[in-house]
Amino acid sequence: MRRMPRVPFRAALALCAAAFAPLATGCGSESDAEAAAMDEATADGAVPASSQDPPNTLTDIEAADGWALLFDGVSMEAWRTYGQEGLHDGWQAEDGMIVRVAGGGDIITRETWADFELQLEWRVEEGGNSGVFFRASEESGRIFEGAPEMQVLDDAVHVDGQNPLTSAGANYGLHPAPRGVVRPAGEWNHARIRVEGERVQHWLNGEQIVDYRLGSPEWQALVAASKFAEWPEYGTYASGHIGLQDHGDRVYFRNLKIRRLDG
Repeated sequence: MRRMPRVPFRAALALCAAAFAPLATGCGSESDAEAAAMDEATADGAVPASSQDPPNTLTDIEAADGWALLFDGVSMEAWRTYGQEGLHDGWQAEDGMIVRVAGGGDIITRETWADFELQLEWRVEEGGNSGVFFRASEESGRIFEGAPEMQVLDDAVHVDGQNPLTSAGANYGLHPAPRGVVRPAGEWNHARIRVEGERVQHWLNGEQIVDYRLGSPEWQALVAASKFAEWPEYGTYASGHIGLQDHGDRVYFRNLKIRRLDG
């Protein structure tokens, strides 16, 4: 199904105002931030979740654009524990969320992806720490020895929040996240990761915060100067699993959606 062109929100709002100038009240109710998010989404094909959309569902637009759910709000069948065939009960489906309720190890998708776009929402409790891995391979001893990670964190309380390289949204340990983007503990954050070839981009709450190329001279220099230098396989896998990190804290995920970019 071919996607029809969409009019950016601000353009639609201007048309509405011009057509109904005498009845301007009620013509548009989105905030400036919501309008910016809509414009950004229209520009590159991403469809951020609306507060009006039921959690863990796909809109008609998303389905037409090839998005698929990694969690339907009830079943954990798409997931298993890293290095194991089944899923540890430390991870549970609760009230439409994937929740790390007790020690259960890192979990990964049963499917693998090379080039993809991933969207999800995450929430931590005070001091909470977790992460989202991609292109994870079980050839690594531990998931973080091979898979890059988008940090999930309560920046305000956790010690890692003092360093931009390990703050929420960062490419953990290598590329920093800017201040003032992550929301406080207890609130939902919308994250997006796009991986196409060597290029990796992170968005947090509608703002692009990280952009780098795997294997580039810059990447190699940063890895060589980091703790990842001892694992030569780090960031080298061309495809792999999506992973959620068990870092010892309770963490919540919902609206996990993915689409392939490699056919």
